[in-house]
Amino acid sequence: MGHILKLVLKITGNHVVKNKINHSTNKAIKLLFVSLGLISLGLGIIGIFLPLLPTTPFLLLSAALFMRSSKRLYNWLINHRYLGTHIQNYIHHKTISKRSKIMSLLLLWITILASIFFVVQQFYLKLLLLFIAIAVSWHILSFKSTKE
Repeated sequence: MGHILKLVLKITGNHVVKNKINHSTNKAIKLLFVSLGLISLGLGIIGIFLPLLPTTPFLLLSAALFMRSSKRLYNWLINHRYLGTHIQNYIHHKTISKRSKIMSLLLLWITILASIFFVVQQFYLKLLLLFIAIAVSWHILSFKSTKE
């Protein structure tokens, strides 16, 4: 993940890709990177609604893949009204918005508790789910909050 973050950190001040980025000239590689970027973007969007699927890492991966393959998709993602904020807040400030924290924790605990009480029968799996919920909650709460 460190290599991806280094790629994404090459974002310019106005968050627009300049010609300095080494884009692949191989059409097959470009198509592969765009395809993987779109898959990663889809998983990131799904992660907004499923608390155990991380949003920001998938968005960072998409940005890195688009940076190497498509200026248009990269600029669209970085400047997107909702998705771009996740990327920019994480890269520049290492923060998560209060609203995102609240929604993530709420969805996480609703999903985990519903699974524990209504789906999972084995006691050790219930404990595992509880441990995962606590660990993910701790991780989310460890980030500074933005006011938005």
